[in-house]
Amino acid sequence: MSNKMDSTVQFEGINDDKLTVAETILHVYSAMEEKGYNPINQLIGYLLSGDSSYVTSHKNARSLIKRFERDEILEEVMTKYLDIKE
Repeated sequence: MSNKMDSTVQFEGINDDKLTVAETILHVYSAMEEKGYNPINQLIGYLLSGDSSYVTSHKNARSLIKRFERDEILEEVMTKYLDIKE
């Protein structure tokens, strides 16, 4: 009789230390969408107030977004919006 627990299974999640600002924004957006929130409204609330409760903890989104300063996030958003290459 074979036991399925005999082998080790490796879980490969996201590597928090390697995410860029852009990748983090997309991850957070996706996590909020999965939870049924309006990601744009929630992100605006967070960026204007600095209150991290606007961001869900689902998929570690709150911790990830807090790794960056809000001005860094806004800079990334504006750069992408204006299609500025740096």
